[in-house]
Amino acid sequence: MTLNYLVASFAIGLSACSSLALAASNPLSVHVLNLENGLPSPGINVTLEKHVAQNWQPLAQGTTNEQGRIAELFPAKQPFEAGEYRVVFKTGEYFEKNKRETFFPEIPVIFEVKQTDQHYHIPLLLSPYGFSTYRGS
Repeated sequence: MTLNYLVASFAIGLSACSSLALAASNPLSVHVLNLENGLPSPGINVTLEKHVAQNWQPLAQGTTNEQGRIAELFPAKQPFEAGEYRVVFKTGEYFEKNKRETFFPEIPVIFEVKQTDQHYHIPLLLSPYGFSTYRGS
């Protein structure tokens, strides 16, 4: 065996392990950063809902930690299915606790899951009068 063969075999094995670990972990996380001060936003209540027929079905809720994160928002014992989901950030409560006004009392982020073997990360960049979000990793 050559050294190149061993390195390639190790890389393939490591890649397979990484994919399995990712698939086995919680498929959904969120992160909120305050654009005014560049700091994480702890204490924001977040809900997760799934679009079923004409309604939004509640699935989970959580509160961002000191790093502004919820690492595992999807319910642990529930299958992650393809479909349309909504994460709602309760930003009005957060700004009120911090004695700040805001134009957005809550921010719904609707997204579509097509590949259930992938991780979905929803970051929210927040200020009192604006926000931005994107699909993170």
